[in-house]
Amino acid sequence: MLLKTQTKKIKEYVNSIIEKPILTSAIVLVVLSIIVLGLSMPYYLADFNAFFGQVLAEAHGMIFDIAVIGMLIFWLNKNGEVRQRIRTYKDEIDDFRLWESEEAAFRTVGNIKRLNRHGIHEINLVNCHLARTNLNYVNLAGSNLNSADISNAFLIETNLENTRLNQTNLENSNLNQAMLKGAYASGANFKDAYLIKAQLENAFLIKSNFKNAFLMEANLTNCYLTGANFENASLYKADLRGAKGLTFEQLTKAKTLYLAQFDDEILNQIKTNIPELVGK
Repeated sequence: MLLKTQTKKIKEYVNSIIEKPILTSAIVLVVLSIIVLGLSMPYYLADFNAFFGQVLAEAHGMIFDIAVIGMLIFWLNKNGEVRQRIRTYKDEIDDFRLWESEEAAFRTVGNIKRLNRHGIHEINLVNCHLARTNLNYVNLAGSNLNSADISNAFLIETNLENTRLNQTNLENSNLNQAMLKGAYASGANFKDAYLIKAQLENAFLIKSNFKNAFLMEANLTNCYLTGANFENASLYKADLRGAKGLTFEQLTKAKTLYLAQFDDEILNQIKTNIPELVGK
């Protein structure tokens, strides 16, 4: 019984030492120093100069090892911190998803901009509430914004190239000079939106709503426009050459087509039936 009690106390004492890393390191250093110095003593006494020279050579090697290992550890720690921050920003975006409030919108935008500073632009923003926010000059190329609410927002010169915007609400938003090349925006709501000089080349805009939208000088070449709504839209100097699925009927309710560019077949139909829209 006494032996068990003593054994238990010894284990507790050892565990208490192990739980203190500085104390443990100091004990290990003292023990190793005694062993190494004890074993080296005969060589030290026999030929001090030669032995001391070898010690200095080893010290130089140790300094080099510490420098290399130190830089490696520093680099790994830095990368680890960056990865952790990126994970935190993405987790916060997930936390605010589906929360329709100004706080959620502005905090999500803050995390988007922080991710951009780390070179991250492919961000999952599905169903995020971003209404009335400032996303000017932000890079969201390749991101997923399906079903997000970005109404009444500012996206001037924002990079939305190859971005998913299916069923996204962009009503009354400012997308002047925004980059939307190759974007997937089927069923997107661009009602009352400003898309002046926006680049929509090769974008998928099937059944998108451009009612009352401002598309002056917008580049819509080679877009997919089947079922798109251009009611009262301003298409002054817009380029719709090569647009796929675009019909003459879709353009009859437009506000203006003055100086807009179309394929010859549609242009001839416009000049024949609604010449007032092209000013000829």
